[in-house]
Amino acid sequence: MAHASDGRSLEFRLPDLGEGLTEAEIVRWLVEVGDVVAVDQPVVEVETAKAMVEVPCPYGGVVTARFGEEGTELPVGAPLVTVAVGEVDGAGDAAADGPARGTGAAEAPAAKTPAAEKKAEGSGNVLVGYGTSEAPARRRRVRPDRPAATGVSGRANGRVRAAGPVDGPVRAAEPADGPVPVISPLVRRLARQHDLDLRELAGSGPDGLILRADVEYALRAAAAQGGRTADQEAGAIRVPDAASASSGAFSSTSAAPHPDGTRVPLKGVRGAVADKLSRSRREIPDATCWVDADATELMRARTAMNASGGPRISLVALLARICTAALARFPELNSTVDTEAREIVRLDRVHLGFAAQTDRGLVVPVVRDAHARDAEGLTAEFARLTEAARAGRLTPGDLTGGTFTLNNYGVFGVDGSTPIINHPEAAMLGVGRIVPKPWVHEGELAVRQVVQLSLTFDHRVCDGGTAGGFLRYVADCVEQPAVLLRTL
Repeated sequence: MAHASDGRSLEFRLPDLGEGLTEAEIVRWLVEVGDVVAVDQPVVEVETAKAMVEVPCPYGGVVTARFGEEGTELPVGAPLVTVAVGEVDGAGDAAADGPARGTGAAEAPAAKTPAAEKKAEGSGNVLVGYGTSEAPARRRRVRPDRPAATGVSGRANGRVRAAGPVDGPVRAAEPADGPVPVISPLVRRLARQHDLDLRELAGSGPDGLILRADVEYALRAAAAQGGRTADQEAGAIRVPDAASASSGAFSSTSAAPHPDGTRVPLKGVRGAVADKLSRSRREIPDATCWVDADATELMRARTAMNASGGPRISLVALLARICTAALARFPELNSTVDTEAREIVRLDRVHLGFAAQTDRGLVVPVVRDAHARDAEGLTAEFARLTEAARAGRLTPGDLTGGTFTLNNYGVFGVDGSTPIINHPEAAMLGVGRIVPKPWVHEGELAVRQVVQLSLTFDHRVCDGGTAGGFLRYVADCVEQPAVLLRTL
């Protein structure tokens, strides 16, 4: 049977996609077993808590195995595909051989062909957490007395695990007095802080390794069930039977609070938003101030800009330009708090986030170096990121690293709000709808275009005087755009 001559089977694992993401859900496979893939060719589309991402494979060769069906949630470090690399004789037969990892046989080192050596140099297309240079050789233990299992799937801690070939035998449950498969001290500390027995958890990492995501999921599940049941307090976890598992309901000694309701999992974007907003409320002592402003002159200035030809200037771009000018005068609000060091970190660059509602939920794309962009540049970047958000093409890099957020909730037809700060930022400017209202202008009552502005800020980084000064400057620029000329 033809096979990969002078080659070997390399395993490509789900990389760290950035900003501490611990898992991703398979949305769509882009390759089939037996397909020939090139270096850096996308092989799978996954959805993280932040974005939809096409994951490129750093190896070129024949796909011999895929791990996980569409809809399966995989932790970072879990196998995605195996690829037979080297000079391929009969791609289809090579695929039929199956993954080397599922045979239980030890892999023998093979001499590299020039083509393999070239590919081993790496593609240069590096994702966070792994490189595309050749990985060091790993030795696998031969276990001929126990058959390898394939197609294993199921749930651990309530989440779907990958279906596909499994490296070696299925792990039996660890004895109560055996070692706990945990490496990270952070995971142990998190479990200890919440009185969670790690022996009760089934790890989702390689070889059953318990990850932080497993602990956090178990804590969320316990909170959702209204606390631990009596047998959990005694040190046992209640496992759902087949009937309850198929319906998604866990058996319990007490009835569910709303048995007729619909349960919606907090996962993906919705779960990430819930976690971040909850953390913001726990950690940040926020306060909000607001003011009404006459935006008539700002609207006239925008009309004049767009009448002169060239790219049209958006209103949000003008508000962003005002924000960056205000942050230059009040840099305390472009900062973050390092709680470990008990220090306020004032940031030199403004990476401006803006809230955008999409079919997948609320996202906050980030305009990099907003302070260095003019109104035209800001308009173009807002348009690019908004279109990418609606199409689900935002990358993790587009959604992370913000230092200040502009929230235009006026698009929902509301006047005001007290938004939750986008942790770990220190402030958020909110803009309500702009509507005609009676207003005293130059000593006379007139109908003017009025907007309500609100600023929610972290009271640790500044006092009310600084926050009030920032908001007053923003309002002055809205009412008299010529004020900006002083800093242009």
